[in-house]
Amino acid sequence: MSSALRFMAGLAALVCGGAAQAQDVAPFYRGKTVSVVIASAPGGGFDTYGRLIARHIGAHIPGNPTVVAQNMPGAAGATAAYYVTAVAPKDGTVLGAIHPGNIIEPVLGDKRKVRYDPAAFRYIGNANRDVYVCVVRTDAPATTFEEARKTQIVMGSGGEAASTRDFPLLLNAVLGTKFKVVLGYSGNREVQLAIEKGEIHGQCGAAWASVFATHPDWFRSGLVKVLVQEASVGNPDLDKQAVPKSVDFARNEQERSALDLVYSQEQFGRPYIMAAEVPAERISAMRRAFMDAFKDPAFIAEAKKMNLDVEPMSGEDLQALVTRVYDTPPQVVERVKAATSGQ
Repeated sequence: MSSALRFMAGLAALVCGGAAQAQDVAPFYRGKTVSVVIASAPGGGFDTYGRLIARHIGAHIPGNPTVVAQNMPGAAGATAAYYVTAVAPKDGTVLGAIHPGNIIEPVLGDKRKVRYDPAAFRYIGNANRDVYVCVVRTDAPATTFEEARKTQIVMGSGGEAASTRDFPLLLNAVLGTKFKVVLGYSGNREVQLAIEKGEIHGQCGAAWASVFATHPDWFRSGLVKVLVQEASVGNPDLDKQAVPKSVDFARNEQERSALDLVYSQEQFGRPYIMAAEVPAERISAMRRAFMDAFKDPAFIAEAKKMNLDVEPMSGEDLQALVTRVYDTPPQVVERVKAATSGQ
């Protein structure tokens, strides 16, 4: 048999195998309800993306189940991560829309306090690569990154283990900024309301896609500006506006490595997971459905209308990326732990 014929035979087998697997999965999902458990309160960026995906993914899951969104905020996303992987049914009817910090927290935090193992998650996909930013009111005492290294400004956060806490503390410890972080807000929506009211000056560790999608008026009116991109690779639009990246202020390789480790979670900015016990064929079907939803013209049109950036990553690629993060050298991890301890 020629190489061309062997290739065609292999391709046919792959296509037929995928079709057979879909047929096997379809009877299970037909007539069922799939829950997308969103690890944040209604109204924020994670909720916006999660509900968009919930509206479209069902058309691409074999058997076309009904898909509903369910908010489960708490503990900076850890409540939902634990629920999906330890409490919810393990049959493929529960999909978790968790925070990237829920994946990296066991690396950088106290593993004994984390009740789940991200290395054991089955990753379904990632909705987009995020770039996190610090935003400040334009009437704040400091409105450039260099000024923030000399003058204290007050930033709001949802609480422990949240990027809105850890990112400014990292910048304080590594690059010498003077952010005062006020904890206790119930979520990003409340933090951003406090910015509008002038109770605080701004927020760090916020996803640019979410901020711009939910508050384009801030930037049109000049109420708020982007102080710095907390990212190893910047957002093209912010780069065009000459918004600096925090990594460019690193004074040595050690500082750069510490920042890069924390910012690695931005590559999996909006991860979707299932429990390890879900049957492999349903994991595969859900991974295909996730990527197919992002190619759906209706999905693309709605995302554009909502000003949402979408840059999906496959479940297989996301699984490999998480594995690399968990292989980070211990000395780099310890440096970051010390920086974000808040002490």
